Amino acid sequence: MSSAVQLIRATALADAPYAYAATAPAGSRFIFLAGACPLNDDGTTAAPGDYAAQAARCVQTLEAALDVAGANLTDVISTRVLVASSAQADLVTAWDVVHAAFGDHDVPSTLLGVTVLGYDDQLVEIEAIAAVAGE
Repeated sequence: MSSAVQLIRATALADAPYAYAATAPAGSRFIFLAGACPLNDDGTTAAPGDYAAQAARCVQTLEAALDVAGANLTDVISTRVLVASSAQADLVTAWDVVHAAFGDHDVPSTLLGVTVLGYDDQLVEIEAIAAVAGE
């Protein structure tokens, strides 16, 4: 099934590794996901100190939550990637993993450096909104 999400390019703006906007048709069902955290099945934080591994675990968590809601990554209409660091290189490390996971579905995204996240040793969190055809 094709996604209800339509990515919108803004050719008049600087080239970016994501669409500047996205939309879904009237009647779409929106799914608002809690921040996907890098937690192991036992509730401990995965890969302490490793931005890339935590980003990958966040993507896995996001995919599992989307699946339960009847959606997948191509149904995501926007993301917010939170990285507990003031170093731009750490943000880029996490972003590269997230961006690769989404592939050609380069949704509008915001990448933020924050001072702290909610779990012990947590470095990355991904918030997302998805849209699927109305049911």
